[in-house]
Amino acid sequence: MTGRWWLVLALAGAALSLEGPAIAADLTREQALAAIADTRDVETRRLGVLALGERGLMADMPQLSQALRDVDPLVRAFAENTMWRVWSRSGDDAVDQLFAVGVEQMGARLGEAAVETFTEVIRRRPEFAEGWNKRATVYYLVGEYEKSLADCDEVMKRNPYHFGALSGYGMIYLKLDRPAKALDYLQQALRVNPNLESVQQTVEMLKSMLIQRRKDTI
Repeated sequence: MTGRWWLVLALAGAALSLEGPAIAADLTREQALAAIADTRDVETRRLGVLALGERGLMADMPQLSQALRDVDPLVRAFAENTMWRVWSRSGDDAVDQLFAVGVEQMGARLGEAAVETFTEVIRRRPEFAEGWNKRATVYYLVGEYEKSLADCDEVMKRNPYHFGALSGYGMIYLKLDRPAKALDYLQQALRVNPNLESVQQTVEMLKSMLIQRRKDTI
């Protein structure tokens, strides 16, 4: 039986039932990628995107990025969540555990401790883009904007699909009172992920503000 027919038989009608997540968990990465490419059945695409949340790799970003533009809102939402899940896996269990500690510290507003933790994550796994992104976020939260920008640069070198880091540039440049630069990066974030509603709202606000500033200078 070909992979395609296996998917048709296994996935038909399951995405909205309680069995859907279980079937998604049974898919291999290759089957999940094939499911995402199924233009005829939205339930199959939903399951494929969900499955990649468990088994996806950085190499799957082009397919997941395309899923962000799916006609189905659930596929789009699942794709965004799956991208974050893939980004948060370093490929090293010990590093992943340390990363989770840093996330907890960040949530508890323990900025200095979180910076130290993510710095150790970066030292152990410098190719892990999300380690850099989380440290960039902490630096932003504590007002270290130049350091945050530098870490965003490192994120984008490793993961050009990182709409979170692109949005981060925008927020940093807003803090630095450089609205034109902020607008540019926020628009880049939307080109990667057009579903970022708060970013879209900020873009519209910045456009209006920049238009008004130009008028005021005339």
